[in-house]
Amino acid sequence: MTEPAPLTWAAGRVCPSLPACRSLTTRQLSSVPLQVLSHLSGLYYTLYFLATLLMIIYKSQVFSYPWHRLVCDLTLLLLMGVLEAVRLCLGTQGNLTEAEGPLAASLALTVGSGLLSIHFLLWQTLVLWADAILSAGLLVLHGLEAALQVVAIAAFVR
Repeated sequence: MTEPAPLTWAAGRVCPSLPACRSLTTRQLSSVPLQVLSHLSGLYYTLYFLATLLMIIYKSQVFSYPWHRLVCDLTLLLLMGVLEAVRLCLGTQGNLTEAEGPLAASLALTVGSGLLSIHFLLWQTLVLWADAILSAGLLVLHGLEAALQVVAIAAFVR
């Protein structure tokens, strides 16, 4: 039985076992609070999407809701769902691989998703109290996540 070849690093140094060498030479830069907040944000957004969809259906049945506004609100909600899925995927990938590119793209999508949250908070055709509370909570999560993404990008660039 042959022994596996030793791992070599860029400096030509031989590392006999990767975990022991990794613990001595590198440090983990990925952000645990960002990862937890991303997971929480994904769960909250699922609740937000379903609740907002149900409220739009409710408002279209109970109130006078113009059909072109209904189509606009549903389209923006679906667009927000796609943006949120891509944002969370890129944010998780960038954080776990310690890559600033996907994390910066996630930060840009966070701004776009925040603007859509503001739309559902202020500019929607009919805004119920539940809409306002859910959108405000989502904006708080986006703000916290954006701040942690900036900190993580700064740590990765160093």
